[in-house]
Amino acid sequence: MTRRAVIITAQGFQDHDVVYCYYRLLEEGWTVDVATKNGEEVIGKYGVPLPMDKTARPLISYEQLDVDLYDAVILTGGHEAPDRVRQVARVLDFVRGMDERGKVVAGLCHGPWIMVSAGVLRGRRACAYIGLRDDVINAGADVVDSDVIVDGHIITCSYYGYMGAFMRTVFETVEKLAAAVPA
Repeated sequence: MTRRAVIITAQGFQDHDVVYCYYRLLEEGWTVDVATKNGEEVIGKYGVPLPMDKTARPLISYEQLDVDLYDAVILTGGHEAPDRVRQVARVLDFVRGMDERGKVVAGLCHGPWIMVSAGVLRGRRACAYIGLRDDVINAGADVVDSDVIVDGHIITCSYYGYMGAFMRTVFETVEKLAAAVPA
């Protein structure tokens, strides 16, 4: 079965967050969509363009997000992009829908800011980048000092330096959840 993920981002994204997550998903055989406002091309903080290369699927718009299509949503960092994304009601509805359906919602570095605004961290155990720690606590999460935390289908990663562990955790969690669903 081919797994599907969507990376949701915006102008000013953290380049290495999106690049690493995108290519790791492809490496594992996943189908990957990248969603931006109106499906428009955007540029990362350090100049990486989206779409990243001529073989990439076209960008999709936030309006095209559909919980039924994805096994996981990846919310990447760079303080500018997540701050833009968390102001979009359609994205927040999608993230809440993924949470309600028990699908993987994974936030890296500043990505959990979107999770805060979607209200999916209340009562959860999470880790947080130092700049988001107070926001995640105020959103009702039990914040612990860690690289990566899994609470059911919610995954948080405190810093992009831990992206390897983050992506391994995303893959393991999706498979674990799939195995728990009766055939």
